[in-house]
Amino acid sequence: MKIGIIGFGAAAVGFVEKIKSTHNQIHIFEKNENIAATSLSGIRADGKLFVSKEMGGDLDISMELQQELVDYYVNHLESKNIETGSSFRSMEIYQRFYEKGFQPVISNFYHIGTDQLKELIFRLYENFISYKNIHFHFNSEITDIEIQQDKIKLAGFGSFDHVVVAVGRSGHQLINRIIKKYPELVVDNTMVDLGIRYEIPNHVVEELNREMYEFKVKFKSKTGYIVRTFCNNPSGYVITENYGDFYTVNGHSKLKEKSSNTNFAVLATIQLTQPFNDPIGYGSYVAKLTNLLAGKDKIILQTYHNFKHSKRTKNLYRVMPTLPEDQYILGDINLAYPRRIIESIIDFIENLDPVIPGVANPDNLVYAPEIKFFTTKIDNQRISNFNFIGDCSGATRSIIYATAHGYLMGEKFLSAE
Repeated sequence: MKIGIIGFGAAAVGFVEKIKSTHNQIHIFEKNENIAATSLSGIRADGKLFVSKEMGGDLDISMELQQELVDYYVNHLESKNIETGSSFRSMEIYQRFYEKGFQPVISNFYHIGTDQLKELIFRLYENFISYKNIHFHFNSEITDIEIQQDKIKLAGFGSFDHVVVAVGRSGHQLINRIIKKYPELVVDNTMVDLGIRYEIPNHVVEELNREMYEFKVKFKSKTGYIVRTFCNNPSGYVITENYGDFYTVNGHSKLKEKSSNTNFAVLATIQLTQPFNDPIGYGSYVAKLTNLLAGKDKIILQTYHNFKHSKRTKNLYRVMPTLPEDQYILGDINLAYPRRIIESIIDFIENLDPVIPGVANPDNLVYAPEIKFFTTKIDNQRISNFNFIGDCSGATRSIIYATAHGYLMGEKFLSAE
C-alpha cells in the first residue's frame, strides 16, 4: 500500500514508528528544505515531555503508553541526560494553591532541553531512512488534496491509497483549505487559547522551580474564562515562533546554558458559540494585529504595571528580557487584545501573587501574542483512508499525546489491513 504522510512532527513519528516494519511504501512530505530545518512540531523548542491524565489532549492515553513514548525519545539521546520532576506531589504546595482558588495539575515531566533536540531529530530521521520502504520528500509543501473514490490525491505528488495529515498547529493554512473544501469533516471548531508570555526573575519562583521545575495551574477568572499556565521554563529564554503569515511568542530552556529569568505562558481559553466556526482565523487575526503594531516580524513587550494600566511601555527597570532586542518593540498590548482577555490575565496574576509573592511585581515582563490553537476537531471516522493525527486534528496539545495519537492510529491502520 502506498501511504502519504503530510508533515514530519511528533504525531508522524508515532505513526511511522508503528508501521515502519511493514511492506507498505511510506512517503513523508515536509515543506522544509532538509531535516535540519524541520521544526518537528513542539519537539524543536524545549523538548518537554509530560506523563499525565490531566493535560495534553482529549484522548484517553494510558499512562503506560505515555511512559513508553517518553522512554522512546530519551533512548534516542546518546547521553540519556535529561531533567525530571513531578508537579504538585507535595501536598503542602498543592493545598497552598488550592486554597486560593487554583486547580493544580499533576504530572511527571522529562525535559530534554533545546540544546539536545538537534541530536534527537537527526537520530529519529536516521533510524527511519534506514528502512527501504520509507521515503522523505523535502521542499515538498502540500497545498491541496482531493478525495477520490478510493484514493487521496496530493496536489503535485500523485495519488495514494492512504493519507495521514500530521502538520501540527503551524499547518493551519492547509487545514483551513481542507475543511473549507470538505466541511463535513468538522466536528467542532469553537476554541482557542489567547494570552501572553510572562517573564520574571528566577528568585521569585525559586522554590517552585526547585520542587517541581514546571508548575501548571488553572484558575476561573472573574470574567468566567479559565486561565492556565503553560510551558514553564526555569532559567529559560523567550523566543518568537513563525507561523508563516504571523509571528507569536514562545519560550524554551536549555540543559546547559541558563538565564537568570523564568518564563511561562498565561492563557485564557475562549470557547465561542455558533455561528462562530473559525478559532484559527480569530487567533490569527489577533496575532496579525499585534504584529502590525509591533512592526515586521516583531512582537510587543510591556511591563506588567503598564499592561495592567493600559499604558505604553517606554523603559524597562530591573527585569531584562531574554528575547533579543531586534525581535520586540516596547508597546501596549491593550491596543491589540480584547479587554476581556486582558482582564482575565490580570485577575489570574493578581490572585497568583499571594501564593507566589513577587509574581505581580510592576517591572515583570509581558510579551504578546502568545496563542495556542486547539485547531478544528476533525472526524477521523468519516473517510477510512484519510486521517488527521496530532495537534492538527484538534485531539492533542502536547508532544507525548501527539506521538501517542500517531502510534494508535498506526495500530488501527495495521489492524484494518
